[in-house]
Amino acid sequence: MAEVIVASSGFLTQEITAGRHKLIADEPQEFGGSAAGPDPYSLLLAALGACSSMTLQLYAKRKGWPLEKVEVSLRHSSIYAKDCEECMTGEGKVLRIERYISLTGPLSEGQRARLLEIAKRCPVHQALVSEISIIDFLD
Repeated sequence: MAEVIVASSGFLTQEITAGRHKLIADEPQEFGGSAAGPDPYSLLLAALGACSSMTLQLYAKRKGWPLEKVEVSLRHSSIYAKDCEECMTGEGKVLRIERYISLTGPLSEGQRARLLEIAKRCPVHQALVSEISIIDFLD
């Protein structure tokens, strides 16, 4: 895996280098940014969506299933933990991600149901629902 380097290139504009790829992240103008790129939460959702789609495509190909296209639409919100029935946290706020998966192709209902289960196994999904340890170092 390539190291990801993020460097400020303006007030809130960030240049992201991931291997040989370059991306820009920024905040919308209404939050003080210049809207030069997606905001950090959009990039997080993009990572989950891309991983979900790739995982489903790989699984369907391995099974020989007629999956032609995957489209993943995601939204996030911050909700109070007390309003979240499926959350283990009981206090404060939690990040809620809604993931809508659209599958194109002549798939059976059983295949569609199985692919929905498989989406929960994509590595980014697994990372987001497990404990995460971030270790900071100052240079």
